[in-house]
Amino acid sequence: MAKVQSNFRCTECGWTTLKWAGRCGECQSWGTIIDSAEGGQRFGRSVRPIAVSEARAAKSITAISADEVAHWPSGIGEFDRVLGGGIVPGATILLSGEPGVGKSTLLLEVASKAAAGGIRVLYVTAEESVSQVRLRAQRTGALQPELFLAAETDLATILGHVDQVQPNLLIVDSVQTVSSSLTDGLAGGPAQVREVASTLIRVSKDRNLPVLLVGHVTKDGSIAGPRLLEHLVDVVCQFEGDRQTALRFVRAHKNRFGSTDEVGCFEMTGDGIAEVADPSGLFLSRGTGKLFGPVSGTCVTVAVEGRRTLPVEVQALIVKSSAPNPRRVTNGVDSSRVAMLLAVLERRAGMKLSEYDVYVSTVGGIRLTEPSADLAIALAIASAFSDKAFPPTLAAVGEISLAGEIRPVSQAKQRIAEARRLGFSTVIDADLGHLREAMRKAFASAVVEQVDVPNF
Repeated sequence: MAKVQSNFRCTECGWTTLKWAGRCGECQSWGTIIDSAEGGQRFGRSVRPIAVSEARAAKSITAISADEVAHWPSGIGEFDRVLGGGIVPGATILLSGEPGVGKSTLLLEVASKAAAGGIRVLYVTAEESVSQVRLRAQRTGALQPELFLAAETDLATILGHVDQVQPNLLIVDSVQTVSSSLTDGLAGGPAQVREVASTLIRVSKDRNLPVLLVGHVTKDGSIAGPRLLEHLVDVVCQFEGDRQTALRFVRAHKNRFGSTDEVGCFEMTGDGIAEVADPSGLFLSRGTGKLFGPVSGTCVTVAVEGRRTLPVEVQALIVKSSAPNPRRVTNGVDSSRVAMLLAVLERRAGMKLSEYDVYVSTVGGIRLTEPSADLAIALAIASAFSDKAFPPTLAAVGEISLAGEIRPVSQAKQRIAEARRLGFSTVIDADLGHLREAMRKAFASAVVEQVDVPNF
């Protein structure tokens, strides 16, 4: 009998090799090389068709009821906004974020709201003890009789808790710290994360049980573990925010039950995490300017996050440089985008900025990634360069090309309407056509900065 030749294959990217290797030569993943001959016997070569029961028989799509996948609200409006209306029974939701950003606090608040509504919740913590979670719940007011806690790192034991408690919502914090005895490797490895996630997803689908998973991130911000984890789950949410500020954002990078263009705003307080239903005033510093009056180097733009419009103030500072290579420091905006705008201002507007240090930042810790903020950034830099302050009723929305043209942006009418609602009487947009015309209109209402420093 001829011997079957073994070919080893990577379960992540499909790369094949004749000899086993601990690391994939294509995607550089560790522990993902398996014998394709054995894998074929398990997953296809020797599989025999079996009779399908009536309960599992294929049905017409029109005969399937949509009531089984209806959203039910979690009790937190901003979280429901990101999920597309609420939590879907049988869905698996992955929430990732940097350490200390507040993932566990948010999910404990979700568990508390659900338990207060009569839903039995099982909160499994693999990183803390039940007493530590209880102290945090007491501080945030999340003590509910229908909220059950368990501190376990073994997958089989967690499934035993699920059978005992019979929850309607399962939260696992976190998936990288849970291990299965059926798979080799340490907790957090690709094989362990794959086994734990696939088992929990299978339990979620079989029991129609929604599962919320906490995921760790690497130093570059991506989710730790195999990329397969993001493909298996139904929803992937990213919890963002600077730990130096109290503002937090939840974004959906994948959502099988809704759109991925929504964002939820939260604020970390001493009593836990609170929703911010109207964050319009969080990214403006107009209140602090009453002491000094209008200050040069500031301009307001209107950003769009999903169906929500947010006015954001951009600040710029120009300082004469003594170094051969002037500094370009940005915070909240793309540094390469700012470098391009500096080149356009110098070439198309005649501003000699190559001898100055330029600092550009946003207010409130928000990050602007859309090109609609180009015009506000350029006007803030021009205001700082000329030392003339714009009135607090001026806003700018537009994308700037390399030729100095102002291009229209998406949802322009919605942005202008929100700016008018908030009291910005002058909105500079793509109707002016060129950057020079926009600067001419902006500086027509500007005043020379006169700051009287109080005698401290």
